[in-house]
This record gives sequence, C-alpha cells and structure tokens, in this order.
Amino acid sequence: MSAAAANGLVNFTLNSQSGATYTLASTDQYQVLVVTTNASTKTVSIPTDATYAFPNGTAITILNTGSGLLTVNAVTSGTTTVTSAGAVSASPTVAQYKTCVALKISTNAWTIVGAVA
Repeated sequence: MSAAAANGLVNFTLNSQSGATYTLASTDQYQVLVVTTNASTKTVSIPTDATYAFPNGTAITILNTGSGLLTVNAVTSGTTTVTSAGAVSASPTVAQYKTCVALKISTNAWTIVGAVA
C-alpha cells in the first residue's frame, strides 16, 4: 500500500455543529468527524432505526471543542439504547477537547466509547 493510499484512510470529512442539539444523520457515517463547537452544554442524539437504519458496525466519531459538556443520547430512549463504560451509561458526557465514538452494535443499540464520563 502506498503512503498516499494509507493517508487517505485517516482523512475525515468535518461536520461542524454550533447549535445546542444535533441529531446524527446518514451523512455522518464513513469517516465523518462531527465537531461540536457550542460553548454551552449540548446534545448529540442518535435516531431510531425507523428514522435511519445505520448499518450494524457503523462508527461515528464525535469531537467536543466547545467549553460546555456534550451529552450523547437517544432521540427515543425507549426504542434506542445507548450504553457506555462511563459513569452514566444511558447518557455519556464528553468534556471539551475530548472525543468519543458511537458504535452501532445491533438494531437500535449503540455503545459510546472514548473519553466519556
């Protein structure tokens, strides 16, 4: 594999979000970095499979550059399950300049890994 080909594997398309809330979209999969920039607390929500069925194994990277905490949750908590190894498994939070990855493990089930609390 050439250096140019290997470097192409790590390039992200940036999706900058400055609002207080953002719901993941189909365009956020496949090497997209969702960057949150709001200085206040903010939320990134994961939709149900009825809204958009991300393929199992999807990995979406989220970076919080804003000074407020970022919470990752489900749009519909009774339908979509979000878990993490953090202190609050149902609503993991990410501090400023930290990143996490939302991994779809099965239908309407996601695990958040990375710098979560």
